[in-house]
Amino acid sequence: MRRALPARAARVMVLAAVFVCAACGLVYELALVALGSYLVGNSITQASIVLSVMVCAMGVGSLAAKPLQSRALVAFAVIEAVLALLGGLSVLLLYAAFAWLDLYVPALVCAAFVLGALIGAEIPLLMTLLQRIREQEAGSAVADLFAADYVGALVGGLAFPFLLLPVFGQIKGALVVGTVNAVAGVAVVLWVFRADVRRTTRAVLWGAMAGVLVVLTGVYGLADRFEMTARQALYKDPIAFSTRTHYQEIVLTRKVSLSGREDMRLFLNGDLQFSSVDEYRYHESLVHPALAGPRARVLVLGGGDGLALREVLKYPDVREVTLVELDPAMITIARTYPPLVSLNARAFGDPRVEVVNRDAFVWAREGRAVYDAVVVDFPDPDAVATAKLYSVEFYGLAERLLAPGGRMVVQAGSPFFAPKSFWCIEKSIRAAGLKTVPYHVDVPSFGDWGFVLASRTEPAPAMPSGAPATRFLDGRVLEASTVFAGDLRRSDVEENTLVKPVIVGYEDSEWSEF
Repeated sequence: MRRALPARAARVMVLAAVFVCAACGLVYELALVALGSYLVGNSITQASIVLSVMVCAMGVGSLAAKPLQSRALVAFAVIEAVLALLGGLSVLLLYAAFAWLDLYVPALVCAAFVLGALIGAEIPLLMTLLQRIREQEAGSAVADLFAADYVGALVGGLAFPFLLLPVFGQIKGALVVGTVNAVAGVAVVLWVFRADVRRTTRAVLWGAMAGVLVVLTGVYGLADRFEMTARQALYKDPIAFSTRTHYQEIVLTRKVSLSGREDMRLFLNGDLQFSSVDEYRYHESLVHPALAGPRARVLVLGGGDGLALREVLKYPDVREVTLVELDPAMITIARTYPPLVSLNARAFGDPRVEVVNRDAFVWAREGRAVYDAVVVDFPDPDAVATAKLYSVEFYGLAERLLAPGGRMVVQAGSPFFAPKSFWCIEKSIRAAGLKTVPYHVDVPSFGDWGFVLASRTEPAPAMPSGAPATRFLDGRVLEASTVFAGDLRRSDVEENTLVKPVIVGYEDSEWSEF
């Protein structure tokens, strides 16, 4: 075989291509998992679907590549061009399938299978190319190839969360990786073996690579506009503000009705967190029952929008409030976005407030201070990352933070739409050693919505003495809220724990019905 480079240099170049292609392949896998977690939730399910389908497809691709070994060079270049194009466009196409076609899961399975098959076809073809450069024992050749492959996967796995996501985002990050994949998989190999390919074939392959690069570059230039259009398709009202942080996608929508009433809504990863039209019902019901006892020192876990904090600060005898929120971007928005600042009454500007940007589970585990009241206002537990914040173990940590006579309240979802999830939360709090009183109210944006009041002694739901004026909650409403109709009561639930996060399954099965 004629070579443009000495054997040693040619092998190094091909192994470098293996390294880069492996890194790109793992990024495609992680991008599909991350996108599903953002759009659908339940990261374990998304990871299981993507990884299992892709690994199976890699085996299929390896078998399918066997007849191509006689034309390994051309076959590998074509496969890399197709893989670079589809992998680079995969996130964008899946986002489109979710936003407009409601075909996300079938599209995800197809994308994972096709990408997996193309990735699987790489190894036997690369092995053939390496052996053509210099014959060596099969074991040594496999060792060299897989060493480059696995180290490349390591680099890709680390580059995805620490470089590609924060710098480029998901859609642009995949396009950048596709571009790198095209250059490494096509250009390097064609250059190393350029003397072994006919001029016409070489020109076609170079043209194909150039076409892939043109498409990916063109789409990169339109990616922001596409993302804005696709995101707007997911929301009924006009998007006023949106950003994607390390932790979540934050979207605020705003509309004004013909009567002049404004409705601002906050969505985290597509899930509604509040509507400005009726959020006072939710936040009054969440906060005030927990402040019926001692309340000099209050802890708010979650609640980065500042609305629960607003209700706490209405009490002049509250001396200090600690708010623990994972995402600093949410705090920044609540401090600076004028409509939200107005809605939360500039709560974060109050000198009594201390903000801690930490994972609440880790912070509670390390916590040494105690509080008279603890308000737990987390997003719904539709993924393992949030399910741990609804676990027996977490409530055990929260119990340690309660001062004598202190109360804790937990937002617990809908006893109508998600009764198993609601009663699972209540049972998990009891399993941590606390007495509980569940209650529920009507929040039009959410429907029937529930909370759990807890303390070391039986907590009697009551409006606090010296309570400020409220728009919705009063003693009679609170008394009625503890009554649950027969069709809302459930006892066939398990406790939610770290090692057995049953609540994720409850959430998935219940909300998928509506």
